[in-house]
Amino acid sequence: MTTAIVPPQRLEFPNAGTSLRRVIRSEWSKFWSVRSTFWTLLAAFTVTVGASTLIAWGASSSLDEMSPSDRATLDVTSTAMVGFAFGQLAFVVLGALVVSSEYGTGGIKATFTAVPARMKVLVAKGVVFCFVALVTGTITAFVAFFCSMPFWKHYGLAAHLGDPGVLRAVIGGGLLVAGSGMFGFALAVILRHTAGAITTAVGLLFIAPIIVAPLLPGSWGDKFDTYFTVNAGHHITDVVMQPDQLAPWPGYLWFTLQWLVLLPIGAYLLNRRDA
Repeated sequence: MTTAIVPPQRLEFPNAGTSLRRVIRSEWSKFWSVRSTFWTLLAAFTVTVGASTLIAWGASSSLDEMSPSDRATLDVTSTAMVGFAFGQLAFVVLGALVVSSEYGTGGIKATFTAVPARMKVLVAKGVVFCFVALVTGTITAFVAFFCSMPFWKHYGLAAHLGDPGVLRAVIGGGLLVAGSGMFGFALAVILRHTAGAITTAVGLLFIAPIIVAPLLPGSWGDKFDTYFTVNAGHHITDVVMQPDQLAPWPGYLWFTLQWLVLLPIGAYLLNRRDA
């Protein structure tokens, strides 16, 4: 009597694979596994709310010294969002680290081995970071707003979320820091180096708008000052509109287009270069 030898069967796992959903879950786990993530977000929250509260206190205390024209154009909601000028830096750093930290440790090789489709990795990292930055930034904006308004309430100038443009401006604080973080993210994809990405992002967001515009001739300087990075983007937090400034959504669109230009360059280089 002979016994038939049955060849071993390969086990099939129908749900296995590197679907985008699974890659996003993996990137989510990696994002929160780094201890610096929590501390960076906490620092952004603390610095932004603290700075906004102090600025509201100081500005309201000097209200009697303001000229009638300054008081007529006073935007207390936008003033409550001024603290994001400090908090943005933390989001720039975090956006860069989402990409560059794996290059620094060499872990990116394991990531691309597990997920050969590099665009899935890039999209997953971007989705995770944008979601966290937007949620954290929006919560921070609401806290900063509610901490600032009591100083203006004493003078009858406090804004309310139901007032025209106020809710959009507060949510705009979250949009502003998410966009700033994406500058760091996109530059990290291009440069693959933490210090280089952060330095370049800080230069584009905070230094170039101040230094370059006065050096350009004629109307070029005015256009640069109006449309470049955060000079355009910060109008999303405006409630009182100025006639010579960009409107909130067009300004934020210009801001967004500038980091969207960088991201495809990084995506192209990501596919062309070795890990």
